[in-house]
Amino acid sequence: MLYPFDCITEFIFVETAMAQSDVILIPGASQPQLMEKAALLYQQGLAPYILPSGGVNPSLESTEWEFLRNVGITNGVPEGAILKEDTAQNTFENASFSLEVLLRNGIYPKKVIMVCKAYHSRRALLTYQTVFPKETEFFVSPIIDRTEITKENWFLTEDRIKRIMTEVEKIGKYFGPHIPNWVK
Repeated sequence: MLYPFDCITEFIFVETAMAQSDVILIPGASQPQLMEKAALLYQQGLAPYILPSGGVNPSLESTEWEFLRNVGITNGVPEGAILKEDTAQNTFENASFSLEVLLRNGIYPKKVIMVCKAYHSRRALLTYQTVFPKETEFFVSPIIDRTEITKENWFLTEDRIKRIMTEVEKIGKYFGPHIPNWVK
């Protein structure tokens, strides 16, 4: 161990190998890199659908879904391959509403790829694991967003440290109440 906080780095930053999946999910956000990565995975044939999730975002003057859909189309994803969830306002809603969309479309997710921000990957994964059926297997493909936060640099500036520690705090608040349900 190089630093005493390496356990935080390993916990927060999740990345897995990819595998053929039923859908590529994107928890809502306004970073084009999310859909660019999802489009690349789609074009590699890893999933037949992409489901970006996200409602109105004042910084976009549209929904996060519409923004991400447009990025996907620009990157060669057929419109019919992009499913729609345009109301979610937080990560739990992204997960819940995305599952509803999948089920309405007759997609019962056994394997799912999640494209998310690198520093948001643990919280996003735990959220989707909380909402989706227990047998769903998740693969995580993180992107580096405009904050440029990575597992190699998050501890080098006060702003980045604060952002990561906020993720740690949110994970505790979000998931502490769910732990007894996971054990049952």
